[in-house]
Amino acid sequence: MNLADKPNVYIILVNWNGWKDTVECLRSLQKLDYPDYSVIVVDNGSSDQSVQQIRQRFTDIHLIENEENLGFAGGNNVGIRHALEREADYIWLLNNDTVVKADTLSHLVRRIERGTNIGICGSKLIYYHDRDKLQALGGGYFNKWLGTITTLGSQKSADISINLEEVETSLDYIIGASMLVTKEFLNEVGLLNEEYFLYYEEIDWAMRSGDQFQLGFAPKSIVYHKEGASTGGQKSQEYSRSKQSDYYQLKNRLKFTHAFFPLYLPFTYLSVIYALLNRAKRGQWDRIPMIIKLMFTFNK
Repeated sequence: MNLADKPNVYIILVNWNGWKDTVECLRSLQKLDYPDYSVIVVDNGSSDQSVQQIRQRFTDIHLIENEENLGFAGGNNVGIRHALEREADYIWLLNNDTVVKADTLSHLVRRIERGTNIGICGSKLIYYHDRDKLQALGGGYFNKWLGTITTLGSQKSADISINLEEVETSLDYIIGASMLVTKEFLNEVGLLNEEYFLYYEEIDWAMRSGDQFQLGFAPKSIVYHKEGASTGGQKSQEYSRSKQSDYYQLKNRLKFTHAFFPLYLPFTYLSVIYALLNRAKRGQWDRIPMIIKLMFTFNK
């Protein structure tokens, strides 16, 4: 695709008490070589002066203030509605704790334009603090037996050789840190499911599209992501995960499996019981009642 054709792209960042990360991300977006884009920052009810700090530094963005924290899905949906009302061709959901290269968006748009019915396209995610290591090749895949999701290419060398067809056929979802979404996908599938609040929204989105749309990956679209870098990857994240994060990870594991793979739900329950035993082994006793309760209330 010739970028002179310039489909209109709206970039959405959701901020919640993280204005320093958001400012760094916005500064990297100012260097994009893509010719036609607009930026929306949705503040999810921050209490750390985020709105003031962002507004005084950037006058050319649209800043939306939510009165409360609507979560990943709710915050992004506010921005998506705003972009669709302004007839966006594509909407780029980008985590605020990322930094992008000048050509990151251009490669995403090219991949969608050159693909066949791609509804969502992902980037090569590299750890911000360890730029020799991959966080993911676009997204990941789902284990029906455990109800867990695994990121593709995690912890491998950032310079790993990539077979594009092999990656795209392995993807069950695109990671929300960088998702370029078409207006056709949004018109047909709808917005993100706000019932999840955190985690599993991306794979729910992909599953709801069925066979209507393909998932794409743009290997030259580079996004440096701070998430998980300071803890050294997935294993240590499991130990340092906050109680709230733990709650939504486990709750939505059950919720998603129940919605799309109900026959596998008994096995997912076993995986959650295993997680409960692990928390007990670590001495995280305050999480035991929480996990027991969510096993009976996850779908409420």
